[in-house]
Amino acid sequence: MLRTLFTILVLLIFLPAFSALAQTNAGNYQSGYERKGNDLFFSLTNADIKIEFCTPEMFRVRTSWTRGFAENEPYMVIKYRWATVPMQVTEQKDHFQVNTPKLNIKITKAPFKIEVYSATGELINADAQEGVTLNGQTVTGVKTLAPGEHFFGFGERMDFLDQRGKQLNLNVGRGKGLPHHVGAYNILEANYSPVPFFMSTQGYGIFFHTAYPSDWDMGHANPETYSFAAEGGELDYYFIYGPQFPQLLDSYTSLTGKAPLLPMFALGLHVGTYSGGTWGYEELTSDEYVVELGRKFRDLGIPADVLHLDSTWRIFGKVGGKGATSFEWRDTFKNPAAMFKSLYGMNYKMVGLHLRPRFDNGEKLNLLDQAREQGFVYPEADSSAGEFVNFFDRKAVDWWWQNGVKRIADLGAMFLKTDEGSAFGAPANESDKVGPTGEDIKWKHNIFPLVYAKAPYEKFQQYNKMRGMNHTREGYAGIQRYPFIFAGDWPSEWQYFAPVIKAGLNIGLSGVGYWAHCMGGFEHVADPELYIRWCQFGLLSPIAHLFGMEHPQYKEPWNYGEDALRNFKKYDLLRYRLIPYLYSTAYQNHTTGMPLMRALVLNHQNDPNVYDIADQYYLGDNLLVNPVTTKGAKTRTVYLPEGTWFDYWTGQKYTGKKYVHVLTPLDTIPIFAKGGAIIPMQPEMKYIGEKPVSTITLDVFPHGSSAFELYEDDGRSLNYQRDQQAITRITSDLSDSLFTLNISKPKGRYKPSRHNYMAKIHLDTDRVPVAINENGRKVPPFNNLASLGKRGGWYYNKTYRILWVKTNRTNNADIKLTVAL
Repeated sequence: MLRTLFTILVLLIFLPAFSALAQTNAGNYQSGYERKGNDLFFSLTNADIKIEFCTPEMFRVRTSWTRGFAENEPYMVIKYRWATVPMQVTEQKDHFQVNTPKLNIKITKAPFKIEVYSATGELINADAQEGVTLNGQTVTGVKTLAPGEHFFGFGERMDFLDQRGKQLNLNVGRGKGLPHHVGAYNILEANYSPVPFFMSTQGYGIFFHTAYPSDWDMGHANPETYSFAAEGGELDYYFIYGPQFPQLLDSYTSLTGKAPLLPMFALGLHVGTYSGGTWGYEELTSDEYVVELGRKFRDLGIPADVLHLDSTWRIFGKVGGKGATSFEWRDTFKNPAAMFKSLYGMNYKMVGLHLRPRFDNGEKLNLLDQAREQGFVYPEADSSAGEFVNFFDRKAVDWWWQNGVKRIADLGAMFLKTDEGSAFGAPANESDKVGPTGEDIKWKHNIFPLVYAKAPYEKFQQYNKMRGMNHTREGYAGIQRYPFIFAGDWPSEWQYFAPVIKAGLNIGLSGVGYWAHCMGGFEHVADPELYIRWCQFGLLSPIAHLFGMEHPQYKEPWNYGEDALRNFKKYDLLRYRLIPYLYSTAYQNHTTGMPLMRALVLNHQNDPNVYDIADQYYLGDNLLVNPVTTKGAKTRTVYLPEGTWFDYWTGQKYTGKKYVHVLTPLDTIPIFAKGGAIIPMQPEMKYIGEKPVSTITLDVFPHGSSAFELYEDDGRSLNYQRDQQAITRITSDLSDSLFTLNISKPKGRYKPSRHNYMAKIHLDTDRVPVAINENGRKVPPFNNLASLGKRGGWYYNKTYRILWVKTNRTNNADIKLTVAL
């Protein structure tokens, strides 16, 4: 007994020492410093470290305990070769000093530690005393946490916006267990699209370049440090200096890829359907139901452009059941080709189909058997044959396309909804299977959603001879290259509404601009009030996506009463009017990485008031959208950031950096226009391209000097990648007695269709317009807006203080409007 107690006592005394021995830090710099181009190499006691400079603001740090560095991966990062970075490197007794035009970096030799300063000498970030460590296979980096420092990003998270003091695990997944009541509906576990990237209010970002599951402690265990750890591989991260968040997103997406432009019609309404019958009601599905659904949207004048048919279009196979894809239609779909033809005849632009990433055998096709014979599915532990299409193998992707997807493409399908990307090496939704297992699956699990989305995106783009589009649920760093993703299957309950908004803000802070969610929630019959409020938000989201699974009501607006139908149509028509504004914002996303939907902190990182605001967002540069997420609310509090703001509906002016309380009748979502906002709009349409845009309305909220760049191209082809585009610069300037609106002639190789402009100018002044000139010539006044619509002139509505000016000139010339007040 005494010997046992003695043994326990010894273990308690020495266990911390044994733990410390198991954890190996990189050690001290020994010798062998070498510089090759942009790369600096250091040999340490226990590891080698390489610092690779990408730009004057960005460098990569790699630590290898094996003394060898892995080949660069092709999945997350798209650019490894960079222009020569001007820098000076000097060695001193106890440290190296590396200076670029933007950064001064001090590298201490013992212990090896990196401190990053701005070019003017302010400390930006520093390694903590622990530095970088290896414990078994786990690699960890520890950094100091500055007072007042806050962290944003990490992917599509529904838990928090500001992650200071929090612990996170980043590993693609939908929550453990079945949905009811927690399981996959646990907003703390939801991890559909994690991204190992964050931005700090200190003006820097870190992209942890790993596909292994990672754990992050952002000051939870120790309020003076934060750490990031991966379950394998090198410790490999990029340090990015901004100092502003938009600059950080630009740099991060230059690494992991800018989002392409979707077809313009993809900014219209997307409608998903179970074709008449969801799980348990599959016999009610039919191609006739789909055609009638498409026709009803047209008959009711509800704009829509994209349809997708979810799971029940196909028979469930013999091996994988609901969780795999047989590529065989149910016999209730008598003539799929005629169905597609009818829908395209109604001017729907794209119709797509849902599938899963596993092959299955059906009644007539045995694609699973064939794929196994040829080695095109990923091996699994219990069966070397496996079921998952090996999307890591180009030959397997080609076979999957040629023998599976092309069958439906030839009938008329034009894109896919790629579901269950998280099931590769993890529990699936409608199955107990976990897919492949093994050491390499640890990192391939997170990469799988990328290769899974990439395959149909590229194949359909080539097949359709137009811009690609893919609709997927899961993602990881780089998923923005294969848009778009949606938030997952969240129930139609008030408790999930606000977290879904938060998910959209977080994924936007993580480099993903095109994002959607199921308006009104996915399953369960929605409270009509919740449906209305959720749809108001959905129709002002980056992608407007209407879809749900409850039977027999589903999520079409006419199923939720007259108020719902009226509200839905109101905001859908508004969305279609906003297409020029949204499309120009999409181009901004393509060129800079700025998302369409933006958390307030993205523009106001030095304002602590916005750090926890997760239910308001910028839509583009000029609109502040404020969803109502409380049942029965007649009012809500809105924070207006610094600047001048106008109520979009009433024109009332507010001074920013303060909270305001606003009325929220059921048919109104509070929207504010930024002072100086210029919002280009087109006429109402039932679908994109229904009629020529002969007049573009410029909704202007004058304040000081401002500008907007209207982007135009053909909306469909890849010619925009070959400089076939046009940009119209519009500027606004307001003084005490004069307002000027300049509309430049479009610049670029693309020639847009001819149109004139209608300026809708919200004049926040008691002064009335006394004279209006267009390019120096007087413009005639009219008594009402209707008569103004027929020819150039102006009309002033004194009640609402709105000045309407229609130009005589078109966009083939520069236009200057001056308003004397």
